Amino acid sequence: MAAIPKGKGEIGKDMVVLFEDQQKINLFAKKNSLLNDIKDQITEKERIFKNVEDAADELILFDDDQMVPYEIGEVFVLLSLEEAQQKLEDYKLELQKELDKLKEQASSIEELLSKVKSQLYAKFGDNINLEADS
Repeated sequence: MAAIPKGKGEIGKDMVVLFEDQQKINLFAKKNSLLNDIKDQITEKERIFKNVEDAADELILFDDDQMVPYEIGEVFVLLSLEEAQQKLEDYKLELQKELDKLKEQASSIEELLSKVKSQLYAKFGDNINLEADS
């Protein structure tokens, strides 16, 4: 068992960290790391979504009979304006579903972190720091 010493100026016994406490600390660290990864994915998906919206807005400049270059992998194919608009709308819907799923995962993890954090602070008080460094 590890011991967490009392804070400066405090007099008393060392605080004992039980196995279950260590499990909670490990769970918090693991889930917090996962949450940060998910937030990074959300930021990236939102950036892509904005780019797709901008591309869809640019299609307004095309004539109805004009062919639109559309990137697939490493090549461009020519699509009709209607096909290009439909592809972009489909992609936006796909991205939105992915964003919704990621945001739901983030929310679920945040709820768990809040619960574990309150349990750990209730036991360890100022002797533990679970706040993100800025």
